[in-house]
Order: sequence, then structure tokens, then C-alpha cells
Amino acid sequence: MGMGRAAVQQLDDFLRSVQHLSPHTRNAYRRDLEALRAYCEREGVERWSRLDGARLGAFVAQRHRLGLGGRSLRRNLSAVRAFFRYLNRSGLAVANPAVGLVTPRTPRLLPRALDVDQAGQLMRIPGDDALAVRDRAILELMYSGGLRLSEAVALDLEGIDWIDGTATVLGKGSKMRKVPVGRYADAALKAWLKVRASFAAAQERALFVSSRGTRISPRSIQERMRQWAIRLKLPVHVHPHMLRHSFATHMLESSGDLRAVQELLGHADISTTQVYTHLDFQHLARVYDQAHPRAKRTRPR
Repeated sequence: MGMGRAAVQQLDDFLRSVQHLSPHTRNAYRRDLEALRAYCEREGVERWSRLDGARLGAFVAQRHRLGLGGRSLRRNLSAVRAFFRYLNRSGLAVANPAVGLVTPRTPRLLPRALDVDQAGQLMRIPGDDALAVRDRAILELMYSGGLRLSEAVALDLEGIDWIDGTATVLGKGSKMRKVPVGRYADAALKAWLKVRASFAAAQERALFVSSRGTRISPRSIQERMRQWAIRLKLPVHVHPHMLRHSFATHMLESSGDLRAVQELLGHADISTTQVYTHLDFQHLARVYDQAHPRAKRTRPR
């Protein structure tokens, strides 16, 4: 006997309850939990409350054999933990089978970032037409404050504080945070606002709009950035998140202040920020030589 209608309804009710998550995360949770439901069907688990740690561990092991990496498996378990917390609160289950389960670890690779010169080259978008002015403003702001693509898209006109030189963005988990607007970003944004009115539809509050006058889409920014990188002869494939990686890397290289960068990026867990600390060893060696009182190592002549 497979899962009944009540179990399916409970899953649908949970997915409707997590509206605070991004659409991307909700869709990932749906895929993960639907895969688990199909597994329970095959195993004859007729109610969620009958799923125990051993069966869930076997499901995770099966997914691993099918090629899922550690990061995807950890997200799988996060979805299951959240679902069972919902079932626990609703009185539909008394235990959480995902608690205590571990997944295979995969090495965390340093995200690809532009170097400082390449970032500067990307900002030098030529032309005075409105779309070029808009694109310069988008790129300068994303690099200035380490914005996620979704944060730049969702930013409204009132999100910029011109006196403080900050932007207030809506991050993951519906968390608001302030990010700095540097002088280059400030100048680029002011240039964009001078021409924005000729684009924006009446009552449109989005800071960045498309040629149709409505809020620009994530896909449009991705494609425009790709085209500009090619035109400006950058030797790498450039995507929006690369600017966020570049912001984090350059900030850490210059300041070494991990906590400050964590706050600026809006990371809830500092371990997420620590991926940016795996800097080139030669850079670390130079910092060591300059900072440590007994660091002047003897080098062969």
C-alpha cells in the first residue's frame, strides 16, 4: 500500500506554508520531497509518521548512488527537516527522522571571481544611450554592495538612501539589510535616474526597468551582462553572481574582516562566508610577512 491522499495533502499544505522562501528554494524543496514521496510509495510507507531514520538514510544513500553530490543531499535533508518540523507542529508526527543524519561532504570550491582590473573593465560600458546607462548603474550597484541578482531586481526607488549612501535590499528569508552605495555606483545611479522617466510606466516603483517600462527580469540582466563581457573582451564567462563573489573576495583581500563581509553579504552563517578566505597562497604569504613580528623568512638568494 502506498501513501494515501492525506499524506499528499500534508505535503502540499507544507509547500504552501513556506512562502517566505525564494521561488527557487521552494521548487527545490518540492522536487526533493516529491522524490521522497515516490520512494515511500515504493517502500510501502503509507504515512509520513512511519518514515524512520533508517529508511530515510537508505533514501539518501540511493540518491548519492544516483550521482547527487553532498550539497544537493544536504539540501534534501534540509527540506525533510523543515517538512517534519511542520508535521510535528501540526501533531501529524512525533519525531523528525532527518535529525542526526549526515551526508557525504564535498569540497567547497572558491567561487570564480573577477580580479580588480577585470571588474573595473566590466564597469566601463561605452555609450550614452539609456540602456547602457541603466546597465552601468546595475553593474556598479551590484559590485558596490555585493547584491544578489534577485536583490537588484527587487529594489525599488525608495530603497536608495542618497544621504546615507546605502541601499536597503530584501535578501534570502525575507531579511532586510543595508548595503553601501559607493561613489561610482552613486554617480551611475543618478545618471540612470535622469533617463529612467522616459522608460518607466506610470506608477512603476522598480528602480531598474526594461525597455517595456516594467521591472527588469533576472534573465535580462544575465543576458545583458553576458553580452557586455563579450563586447569588452573579458576572458571569462561573466554572470551576475560573479560580481557578488568579486565583491566578497576583494573586500576580504583588502580588509581581512570576515565578520564585516558576512554582514554585508547577508550570510546567516559565517561558514558560508569562509569560502572566500581560501585565497591564493602567495597573497597569504605576503600578508604574513608584513604582519607577523617573526615573519621575515629567509629566502635563498
